[in-house]
Amino acid sequence: MGTELLEREPELAVLRAAVREAMAGRGRVVLLHGEAGIGKSTLVGALRADPPGGARVLVGSCEAMSTPRTLGPLRDLAPAVGPRLGNALRTGDREEVFASLLDEFADAAGTVLVVEDVHWADEATLDVLRFLARRIDGLFGTLVLTYRDELDRGHPLSRLLGDLGHGDRVDRIALSHLSAGAVRALTAGSGLDAARVFAMTEGNPYFVTELVASADEERVPPTVVDAVTGRLRRLDPVTQEHIEQLAVVPSAVDTEMLSRLVPGAAGALRSAEEGGLIAVSPDGVRFRHELTRRAIVDALPTSRRIELERRVLAELLASGLADPARIVHHALAAGDADAVAEWAPRAGRDAAASGAHRQAAAHFRAACQRAERFPRSERAGLFEEFAIELYTVGSAAEAMVAQSDVVALRRELGDPLKLGASLRWLSRFQWFAGRRSDAEASAREASAVLDGAGDPSLYAMALSNEAQLALLTHESGRAIELASRAIGIARETGDARVLSHALNNHGAALMFRGDDAGLGELIEAGEVALAVDDIEDAARASVNLVWALLDQYRLDLAEEHLARALELTERSEFIGFATYQQMEQARLDLARGRWDDALALVDPAPEAAPHARCVALTVAGTVRLRRGEDGADAALDEAQQVAERLGELQRRGPVAAARAEAALLRGDAAAARAIARPEFEEADRRNALPLRAELGYLLRRAGDEVEIRDDDEHPFAIQARGDWRRAAERWHEAGAPYHEAAALAESPHEADLIEALAILDRLGAVPLARLVRAELRERGVRSIPRGPSTLTRRNPEGLTDRQIDVLRLLADGLTNAAIAERLVVSVRTVDSHVAAVLAKLGVQSRQEAVRAAGDLGLLATR
Repeated sequence: MGTELLEREPELAVLRAAVREAMAGRGRVVLLHGEAGIGKSTLVGALRADPPGGARVLVGSCEAMSTPRTLGPLRDLAPAVGPRLGNALRTGDREEVFASLLDEFADAAGTVLVVEDVHWADEATLDVLRFLARRIDGLFGTLVLTYRDELDRGHPLSRLLGDLGHGDRVDRIALSHLSAGAVRALTAGSGLDAARVFAMTEGNPYFVTELVASADEERVPPTVVDAVTGRLRRLDPVTQEHIEQLAVVPSAVDTEMLSRLVPGAAGALRSAEEGGLIAVSPDGVRFRHELTRRAIVDALPTSRRIELERRVLAELLASGLADPARIVHHALAAGDADAVAEWAPRAGRDAAASGAHRQAAAHFRAACQRAERFPRSERAGLFEEFAIELYTVGSAAEAMVAQSDVVALRRELGDPLKLGASLRWLSRFQWFAGRRSDAEASAREASAVLDGAGDPSLYAMALSNEAQLALLTHESGRAIELASRAIGIARETGDARVLSHALNNHGAALMFRGDDAGLGELIEAGEVALAVDDIEDAARASVNLVWALLDQYRLDLAEEHLARALELTERSEFIGFATYQQMEQARLDLARGRWDDALALVDPAPEAAPHARCVALTVAGTVRLRRGEDGADAALDEAQQVAERLGELQRRGPVAAARAEAALLRGDAAAARAIARPEFEEADRRNALPLRAELGYLLRRAGDEVEIRDDDEHPFAIQARGDWRRAAERWHEAGAPYHEAAALAESPHEADLIEALAILDRLGAVPLARLVRAELRERGVRSIPRGPSTLTRRNPEGLTDRQIDVLRLLADGLTNAAIAERLVVSVRTVDSHVAAVLAKLGVQSRQEAVRAAGDLGLLATR
């Protein structure tokens, strides 16, 4: 064991054990993380030098580019993998990449795929890693991801790490600083004061080795930049220039580019290699550490860096090996606006085609910032591509602004077909940004402009867009009429995209009316969209289907469709719809009584999407009011404000229901009536059956008389008609325990109230449980269950009751899958709870969590 692996033997053992287990057909994911310079690459290098059982080790690295290359770390592996995966990576065919990657990992000889510096990965790469990680069990592969710890909550990698959680197939290796003893070993014979070096570096291995390599007995460099530049200045002037030239390339430099940038190629870099700055291989040259490269770049005068960037750009263009993303990176750094204008649109289209929509938006932004270099007709199309990518990644407000510029240009250019199509897009962006009246105006104008303009498909899409807006205000009759016209045109023209869009609206409108024919239409809409790779409308069909099923409390069916829909949107990086589906999952968890899970999904509420924010606030407020916790009124008050601004019944109605429920729980029936009655009347007028049923039930509880149709079989409608017994049975069948308890609480029989109390105590529904106990006391019942006592255990770490349940099951040795089965939740939910437990206890493993919990007395009460 060399000194470079001081104090890393346990971590290397974990890594090697994961590879051995994977070679037995039980694939694993290893998350190797720590601060910059902590030794992640060194540990990977040790595994690569001596892989267990001769496993194949593939290493791809993400690059610190202004906008990452699409599938960059995977494309670099193309020469080392099978022809199917190699071809898929070269073409960027997402589905083929997914399928062929599984083939690579099916080889019993074993494969280790290492992706380094995943904090710099593009979205398409993250999608591939997510896809592979979820299917790792049963494969002969190990997926190793290295990344830096300094990630904020909004970082794209944070979402992937949250999805992976702390599952049974996931190992997390957190590299720590070297001890003072290890630093003494590294500085031995250097003449340096080990204690001083330890104090300066805090035991960061890279910093220690740089200081040791660059210092002399008289002087220790004060910073790592000084250390690196000190080593650089010891080289002869020509080699210094070569190293500076290579430093502006944020990746390994292959042999062809090396020969273009450095006369004499690798042979001219011997002294830099011997000095430890770079590593030379038959494939090219790379810096031994990214921090070294960055230190050299940061020390360059701006004029010198621009000069070096321009040379790289010129050689890239002269090579004929067009890599648009790499060219754009160097063109931006070189200040070459013409090159950015030429290549950024290409890079944006490449990224969009591969599903890397964040990167696509960044490239289109760079092009649009140089709009004066494009003719007006081309400029309009470019800005529209930019707006669509912004919308795709959930930036609807910015998309609306960009698309407004597009519409202004289209008006000047005078092409009615393009103007109508752009107005339709603008309408969509305006609705997502919470500008409903503007969206309706743009939609009407789009239909008027396209009527008779010569393109039936565009006109049908405009009609369907109007149908969608009508649907969203529960004008189901108008939505059905407009969507039917669009469907007729689409079937005549054979336009699958329009057909899917219109079926979506027609099917959702039928579902809102309680007509199950809409279920088949929504499924068909999704299938038609997927057949033409229209991910947006496939995702929208799933959202509408699940939303309608949740409204009807057909929770099993909603859960089934939601699981499939989440995988689709995550693979396609459609952030806007992924956010909606997260809200649907929260609604499902709320209904199921999985309240901790619901809160975890909606806190904090999304800022950039007002419709999703309204749902999140409503869910959070409902959970808190049912638990009797602080913050319920504040959340629901803000939800009401957002709903009023949005101006749609689908937002106002659920908020009113939650606020009326809150009023009833505090005994204010008059307030409940005042809140619920206006929205009930509008729901009745618009034939919004589920909402009318829920508000009608709340009004009856508040002492108001409401008329509910006898043929309405929604559980709330049954309860509103006073049939508490059948309502309780329906809620039980649906798997909605809080509503089951609320129905049982209306019973005249004491046994039913006791049963309701047991459910409410299990849920932690304190306010309603308090009312049921009061009712039992009023009836003279003597043996009333006391309910859960206040926790006397020490819980200084702030664990929720559900997290403590999970912790106790971990102590019993259960796997995440077994815990999920025991608690009747998803494995992903357990993964999230385990991750939260480890974070709150400040430990890295399940075993450490159990030990810490025992020390704190959290496992005492079983």
